Amino acid sequence: MALFDDIKAGLEQAIEYEKGTLKAKKTVLSITPVDVFTPGEIREIRKSTGLTQVLFAKYMGVSVKTVESWEAGRNHPEGAACRLLTLTRNDPTFPQSSGIVVR
Repeated sequence: MALFDDIKAGLEQAIEYEKGTLKAKKTVLSITPVDVFTPGEIREIRKSTGLTQVLFAKYMGVSVKTVESWEAGRNHPEGAACRLLTLTRNDPTFPQSSGIVVR
């Protein structure tokens, strides 16, 4: 019955909010900008993990050519790849601790 009670309470709150007798709770979140990485930084991040370009590419979900291109400065990572690089830079053990890389 707990689920029913939770749903009922939520609906009652929605009705009270709609009537104007209940103020909505809100949470303000900030998203940090996506980091930009130099070829040297990408190489250092990869080396800090102890992964080869081949394994790092598999970890990142990209081709080996893409990692080579990033490290040579011919191309640069964007979006989710940059977020994953940031996580890895902040914690070089992240590939293993996240379960993505299994030794």
